[in-house]
Formats: sequence, structure tokens, C-alpha cells
Amino acid sequence: MAKEPRSVRFLRRIVKNEAMTTDPIEIYNWRVYLLACASCFGGMLFGMDIGIIGGVLQMASFKSAFGTDKLNPSDLANTNANIVSCLQGGCFFGSLIAPWFADRFGRKPALLIFSAVCTVGVIIQTASSGYIAAIDVGRFVAGLGVGAATMINPLYVSENAPRAIRGLLTGLYQLFETAGIMLAFWINYGSLRHVGGHGAWQVSLSMQCMPAVLLFFGMLLCDESPRFLATKDRWEEATGILTKVRMLPESDSYIQAELAEIHAQLEFERGIIAGASYWARVKEMFSEKSNRRRALLSIALMVWQQLTGTNAINFYAPQIFNNLGITGTQNGLFATGIYGIVKMVSCFCFLLVAVDSLGRRRSLIWTSIGMGICMFYIGGYVSIKNTLNKCNFQGKANGSV
Repeated sequence: MAKEPRSVRFLRRIVKNEAMTTDPIEIYNWRVYLLACASCFGGMLFGMDIGIIGGVLQMASFKSAFGTDKLNPSDLANTNANIVSCLQGGCFFGSLIAPWFADRFGRKPALLIFSAVCTVGVIIQTASSGYIAAIDVGRFVAGLGVGAATMINPLYVSENAPRAIRGLLTGLYQLFETAGIMLAFWINYGSLRHVGGHGAWQVSLSMQCMPAVLLFFGMLLCDESPRFLATKDRWEEATGILTKVRMLPESDSYIQAELAEIHAQLEFERGIIAGASYWARVKEMFSEKSNRRRALLSIALMVWQQLTGTNAINFYAPQIFNNLGITGTQNGLFATGIYGIVKMVSCFCFLLVAVDSLGRRRSLIWTSIGMGICMFYIGGYVSIKNTLNKCNFQGKANGSV
């Protein structure tokens, strides 16, 4: 009997489920890791886009170039909020059109298209040259690509990943996102310290295209999702790609079982859909009681995740650290860099020890409690720092962030 590769032995130690012990070891190979990592550059794309802008808005060279240093506090806050939110607006519309693109043209072509869209948005931002309207347009265009990739990336990975490590590989999207945030923070710090002048904000903004380019060329190395090909009744292509990704012959019982599972699931879905259009299916998602509960639960989870304030910290980390007592733009950017490292390491540790073992529901409960305690402490510190000696609390508040 062949000796198990180290990677498989490592997976068995961190993933505790039945499939990990029964499925053939050949399916845990470099091809599945390549497609997961290549597609998850979309997560890094999102992370860098939300992490870069907060530091750029604090750079003196950016304020001078765009005239924001002459605005009163109210107008400055509104201008910065508009610049930040334009990305979210683009993400909203990008996530709406992404399902149609992914189902019509395929997961791979859709990711190629939207990575190119994001690159165009970054170019517009970098070449904005003092025009706030150009920054807004560039952020919105980039958001279209980011929002679409955010929807398609986890879908593509989940359709290709072996069932035992599906949660682990899909979770790579979040790891790449936190890595993007961390890189964005340190890019801002490095640009301010080593580039200086107007080049500082231009270098920071231009670096947002790095994960978009990596996503584009990474997807060129990957194949289409077998499940998507099956939905188009291109079973021969689907079988060929599945055997390639799993590194098993077509006659293997595992391949035959997975193909049968895909076929059964598609027949079930087609029986339910019965030729309904995309918008008819969206309507049915809310009109049917059982579907409505699932849809509202999914929406509520994402809404509450946003309301925790995690993205607000990502966007406005330099300002938040400044309010907590860390003065100076360079010091604030350094603090955000440390925050980015902690965020990425925490995500990595969670993927290793919890995502496929602890369960999704229990993980959400305990991590939300931990985040709530930290956010409550930060809010309490900010509210009382003007009435008490802030030196007694500053370190703990920064640690909570």
C-alpha cells in the first residue's frame, strides 16, 4: 500500500469528518489547490480595494491633489464617505448581474471578464489626477468587478472542491480577503514612507490591480466547473475535467458516484424550476414559505455581518486608531498594518482548526460573541476617554481592534 502524502496526513489531522476517511487520497492533489487559490484571488481583490482607500484618504498628498484639505469637516466627511461607498455601490450591482453571467457564460469566463472590469476601474482611479468624480467612477467600476467576483469565487470553488474539504477550500476566499486587507495596509504604509509626494497615493491605488491581474491569469490555468458543464448537458467535457481535477480514471467508482450525484441534483433542480426564468426564480425565492425562510436567513446573516462594523474598521482603520490615541498618519498606517496581520493570522488559524470540524453555526455564535465584546469595549473607551485618563485604557482599546 502506497504511503499517504504528507498533505493528506495533515488534512486528516485538521479535518474531522467521515468523507475525509472514506474518500480516495488522489482527490487531494495540487490541481484542486491550484484552482482554489487562483479563483480566490478575487477575495484578495476585495480585501485590497476596501483596505487601500482608508489610508489613501489620510495621505497629505492625496488631500492636496484633490483639494480635500480645504474642505470643512462636514464636507470632508461627506466627500470621503462618497469615495468609500462608491465601491460598495458597484459591488451591489455587480453581485446582481453576476449570477446571470455565471449561468450564461460559465464561471471561468465570468471571472475573466470581471477581473478585467476591475482592472479598468483601478486604472481610472490611478489616472484621476485631482478629479474626485473620476475617483468615484473608478471605484464604482472596480466595485462591479469586485461584487461579481465575490459572488462567483466561492461558487466556483465549492463546485470543484472535494466534499471533505469543501468548507476549508471555500474558506480560502476569506483568508485571501484578509490577506488583501493586510497587504493594502502595508502598501499604504510603504508608499507613504518610501515613495512620498503625489506618487504615494498613486502607487497605493494602482496596486489594487495586482490581485485582479493574478485572478485573470490564474483562471487561464484552470478549467470550467464540471457542474456548470453538466447544466449545459456537456457531460463529456464535464467528465473529462472531473477526472483531471480528481486525478482518477473515469471508471473509478468515486468518479461515477460524483457524476451520478451531479446528475441527480440537476434533475431535482430542473424538476423544481420547470423552465422558469431567472427573475421568476428570484420571485419564487420569496413567495414560497420554505424558500422565503432560507432566503431571509441568508440575507440576515450577511446584513448583521456588515452591521458588526468589521468593514467600517477596514475602511476607516487609520481614523479609528487616531481617535484611540495613535497620532500621525504614518503611525496610524503602521497600526492598521498590525491589525491586518492579526486579522489574517486569526482567519488562517480558524480555517485550520474549526471550519470543517467545529461547524458553521457554532463558529458564528462564538466568533460573534468575541467580536461583540471587543466592539463594546472600543465603544465604551471612545465615549469616556475625554472624561478619564486615556492612558489607562488606550492599550486595551487598540488591542480590542
